Amino acid sequence: MYKLLLVFVGGGFGSVLRYLIGRYFEFTEKDVFSGTFIVNVLGSLLIGILFGLAERHHTLTPNQTLLLATGFCGGFTTFSTFALENTALIRSGNYFNLFLYISATVIVGIGAVFLGMYFTKG
Repeated sequence: MYKLLLVFVGGGFGSVLRYLIGRYFEFTEKDVFSGTFIVNVLGSLLIGILFGLAERHHTLTPNQTLLLATGFCGGFTTFSTFALENTALIRSGNYFNLFLYISATVIVGIGAVFLGMYFTKG
């Protein structure tokens, strides 16, 4: 039950922060680099840092990793909103921005995880 509470609390904080950033960087069909892109990249960087710390330096306990990586990062990042925004780009016929948004999110997101893990190298 304690582990569920950790995920719940971390996810709640992550979701609230995602909402605030999303409201600040409103998505429009012409805007490719929306708040969703920003939170997904930041979340990817953060999860890379967290797992780098957990694996390389053993500075995080399994419960801290559960709270921060599974809970916070899971609540902070969002695939469903990313998919919805891409659907809006398809419906508007904005295929260039669709390709750019998908490519940038995947490439930069994976790169951010590697960068986060690189930062924690000992």
